[in-house]
Amino acid sequence: MVDDGGVFSHLSRRALPRRLSQLYLGLLLYGFSMALMIKSGLGLDPWDVFHQGVASRTPLSIGVVTIIVGALVLLAWIPLRQRPGLGTVSNVIVIGLAVDASMWVLSEPEPMAIRITFMISGVVLNAVATAAYIGARFGPGPRDGLMTGLVRTTGHSVRVVRTGIELTVLAIGWLLGGTVGVGTVLYALSIGPLVHVLLPRLTVPTHDHEHISG
Repeated sequence: MVDDGGVFSHLSRRALPRRLSQLYLGLLLYGFSMALMIKSGLGLDPWDVFHQGVASRTPLSIGVVTIIVGALVLLAWIPLRQRPGLGTVSNVIVIGLAVDASMWVLSEPEPMAIRITFMISGVVLNAVATAAYIGARFGPGPRDGLMTGLVRTTGHSVRVVRTGIELTVLAIGWLLGGTVGVGTVLYALSIGPLVHVLLPRLTVPTHDHEHISG
């Protein structure tokens, strides 16, 4: 369970430096992993197919689109009575800036072997980044919060709500020109198991007496 961000009273104060560094390193790594998948040209996760599709139809970069979409999704939290945390707001801004910076630094690979390496590395690093920023316990990202808010208000299962959201943004993004491919399938099949394994290892302990692993 991800805390809502208002957890300073019962989380160890001495864990705060780790939590903050883990949050922002995780968000920066998330943006970098997005750029790797984009540069591979072999397919993106559903939300990034949508971001790329919108960016392809506007003069905006994919990072700027990611920020705008994140802010709009965050507004949808209001009727769902979701409470954002520091991690939620940071997620909206930092990932978009990080993906644009990474896109500028990374070159466009031509050999298929390098493109495949970019794709696989992007998926794995995305899982590490996701576990890192969730494990910092500063609140969920705007898209995850939308899902949990809809689950609570509609009574549907997480599987149904998440699948519905992701199929919708994937279809719209594909129609707009976003890249759907083997990377999309790999992401869908592997991100859940990878985060499941990594999250316990990157979740910051919640009490002073618990050992905080580096």
